[in-house]
Amino acid sequence: MSEPYRVIADHISTTSGRPFVAYQVQRTGGGCINDAVVLADGQRRYFVKLNRADWVDMFSAESEGLQAISDTDAIRVPQPLCWGTDNRLAYIVMEYVEFGRAKDGTLAALGRQLAAMHHCTAAEFGWHRDNTIGSTPQPNTASSDWVQFWCERRLGFQLELAARNGYGGRLQSIGEHLMTQIDHLFTDYQPQPSLLHGDFWGGNWSCDTSGVPVVYDPAVYYGDRETDIAMTELFGGFGTAFYEAYEEVWPLNAGYSRRKHLYNLYHILNHLNLFGGGYLAQAEGMIARLLR
Repeated sequence: MSEPYRVIADHISTTSGRPFVAYQVQRTGGGCINDAVVLADGQRRYFVKLNRADWVDMFSAESEGLQAISDTDAIRVPQPLCWGTDNRLAYIVMEYVEFGRAKDGTLAALGRQLAAMHHCTAAEFGWHRDNTIGSTPQPNTASSDWVQFWCERRLGFQLELAARNGYGGRLQSIGEHLMTQIDHLFTDYQPQPSLLHGDFWGGNWSCDTSGVPVVYDPAVYYGDRETDIAMTELFGGFGTAFYEAYEEVWPLNAGYSRRKHLYNLYHILNHLNLFGGGYLAQAEGMIARLLR
């Protein structure tokens, strides 16, 4: 067993209170950001994500985010166990969940459970610490003003990153103009600070072998619940059963159909900053649509 896995196995032993030796190391998918392995000793298995040692704060924030969702008792997550670094690699260890196929009631259960999670609220928007959206820093300094929070911590932050990445000109001018107009989308709507998954697209949920929904890879903070719902529509949608079940628990405001473009703009700007200019025209088009 190589040194990083020995360090991780020792940490698992200490945290779980049971000796663990990783006799089996199986590489698996970790997304576009991290490497991932499953460590097993013949009785227990753990899912481990790995990255450079200087990314350890990303994993500590992910662990706290998973725990925050778990603490709601609303929706299942892989239980986080520990995180750390061996000075060469950072890691996060969590419960291994064997995924299965969705059943007839899985999407409806996901909708109801997400609505239940969103009913967990806080006094202010934000979170007690910053985290990441993908690999991009996500500032979460608390604010009692949602429009200010969204302008400064979300759109404004991404636009500043875009300028530093060489996307100035029209994107910046229309983006800055949009931020002066956002109030118009909230004239009759005051969102509550709901606990959010924060990165809720189709690649960040699945179900276990019993068909029970499982969510993972969160970018947790307290914000408008519409942001989670909007992202479900960004890359194809989650199916009618999901949305109907969600609205049975907590109906959406009529203005959601307009605000969802504002909320998804954040993720398109993030994709622009992460993956390059292929997202520039989409971002500019979304801003122009919102301004109309």
